[in-house]
Amino acid sequence: MPQLPEAVKDAWEKRSGPAIFSTVGDGSTPNAIYVTCVALYDDSTVLIADNYFDKTRRNILAGSKGSFLFMTEDRKTYQIKGTISRHTSGPIFDAMKSWNPEKHPGHAAAALSVEEVYSGAEKLL
Repeated sequence: MPQLPEAVKDAWEKRSGPAIFSTVGDGSTPNAIYVTCVALYDDSTVLIADNYFDKTRRNILAGSKGSFLFMTEDRKTYQIKGTISRHTSGPIFDAMKSWNPEKHPGHAAAALSVEEVYSGAEKLL
């Protein structure tokens, strides 16, 4: 399974502001949302808490792939693309519940498995 390059893991520690999580719906319609409740599960998986997903949840359940875009404090951008799985129980769900703020419902954890990684237009993986 592909793993995040060290430079991206280092950049993750310098994230600034919300990230953007994108999926694709029926008819190839893109859907992008801001997300703040996110974490690295391991070197190959980004977790996004499903607190208030609607179209995003439907897209994931329909088999959409996704992308996750974040910016660092020095305004450098990184995009992670891959397959998404949805977890409502088990270790991945439990991990999300451990850091997702209690004020949010945490209906499920969306796990984005790393397949491609970019820094701006440069392909890193």
